[in-house]
Amino acid sequence: MISQLRAAPNQLTLLRLIFIPFVVIAVMEGHDEIALALFVIAGVSDALDGLLARLLKQQTVLGLYLDPIADKLLLSTLFLALSLLHRIPWYVTVLVFSRDIGILIVSALLYATNTLRDLRPSIFGKMNTVAQVGTIFLVLLYPVASRDWIEFAMQASFRVTFALTLISWIHYTVMVGRRLRTTPHSS
Repeated sequence: MISQLRAAPNQLTLLRLIFIPFVVIAVMEGHDEIALALFVIAGVSDALDGLLARLLKQQTVLGLYLDPIADKLLLSTLFLALSLLHRIPWYVTVLVFSRDIGILIVSALLYATNTLRDLRPSIFGKMNTVAQVGTIFLVLLYPVASRDWIEFAMQASFRVTFALTLISWIHYTVMVGRRLRTTPHSS
């Protein structure tokens, strides 16, 4: 496990985890430029760690778990903070949290019972993540560069994120149900 922590991609993921409190503090204290810059740096580090893992052949089991955890923690924390500041509607944040917690609980139960272990994100889950990242980016960008098109895009992103969160949650539920029905059960 320690050797996996030394891999460059995992170091970048750990750095992204360290960024989370600083981004949230910047948001809560109204330092919009700093919050936006840190969010963009976190996004670049996310893209870079995946690229490095492939190029350096340093894909690890730890990285497979740590990378999505870092992404979810960053996004969920920012959704919560920005909703507390009334910059993201609560209906979006509540659905994002409900979906993520629901999927986390089901995945943990399936993993713990050794029922299903390979639950890769679907295209809908990936689209949902892109929508969430875009929403956070627009919400952080708006106070920095107040433009009508940014406000329009931000309002549209709330609806798109809500819809994709719901669709990806339904798809995940159907996919898990289908896989459970076709998986041989041991007595």
